[in-house]
Amino acid sequence: MKSIYKKIGATIVGAIATVNVMALDELNVAYFEDWPMPFEYAKQIGAYDEALGITVNWSAFGNGVAMSAAMASGDIDISVSQGVPPFIVATSTGQDFQILDVAVSYADNDNCVVASALEIDASNASDLAGKKVAVPIGTAAHFGFLEQMDHFGVDVASLQVVHMDPPDGAAAIAQGSVDMFCGWGGALRTAKEYGNVLLTGDEKTALGILVWDVTSSPTSFVAENEEIVATFLGVTAAANAMWNSGNHTELMIPHIAIDSGMDEAAVASDMATFIFPSVGSQLSEAWLGGNGQAFLKGVADVFVKAGSFEKARDSYDSAVNTDGLNTVANQTIHRYMGN
Repeated sequence: MKSIYKKIGATIVGAIATVNVMALDELNVAYFEDWPMPFEYAKQIGAYDEALGITVNWSAFGNGVAMSAAMASGDIDISVSQGVPPFIVATSTGQDFQILDVAVSYADNDNCVVASALEIDASNASDLAGKKVAVPIGTAAHFGFLEQMDHFGVDVASLQVVHMDPPDGAAAIAQGSVDMFCGWGGALRTAKEYGNVLLTGDEKTALGILVWDVTSSPTSFVAENEEIVATFLGVTAAANAMWNSGNHTELMIPHIAIDSGMDEAAVASDMATFIFPSVGSQLSEAWLGGNGQAFLKGVADVFVKAGSFEKARDSYDSAVNTDGLNTVANQTIHRYMGN
């Protein structure tokens, strides 16, 4: 057994895990580019490799549906910041994955934008009938789109819904080839240059249209690699705690910008709208201690109603595994000491 210490830039993170020699030679992890998060700082400085004692191979993906496919094929062991909707679609249609943590909450950074020329807002949203919409099907943006249309009483069947990943959708609304865009991140920023949202992040949250991502993994992988999972989550938690402290943003932003492929100003702007819950918060009733599981069921029911799949599971309790987070919570990871 050995204690693992992380040297994160000019900061020493206290021991975050005590692990046995790892059975794996390498770990394959999925993440998003153009999606800035604290873990990318730890990724950039090699903290995951150091903690685990193995090579971590990172692969960038365009959406959470593709992450599910890669986990199902065995190409990916862990997916970071997979949207809840693609996770639900996968686990409701035969895949056996589990949620390991709450990666990020971001109501303001996932939304739908209506082209300015249409002059449609919340007051006349019914005028969307017959319009062409770019939506990444099966994602958090798709879920938000369905819920917003339900709120405004717009029949989705009356719309021309076209599957497009956010960068393609943003290009389409810029070119005038679609009337509405749904997506996130840099693509959402671009789309807003050509239109307006129907609901703000706060308005969506008030309506119960929540937007959050998870770290996920095949259930079999989690069962066979509990220590690897706990250590991985521990490094992520340490990076989140660094960011949340507000004392390390100048250190972290340049690394996150490099890793996400964004400029530093965009990183700072986007991350100001993100919430990275602490380990304690994630384990509370508000998140994975109960309410999160109920939300998963609600998302599933929305997709069943929309015809995305035939039947939801009776419960999604077994799709959440907090063992790794509980291990992290019992470690002294929240203490930081300067050099």
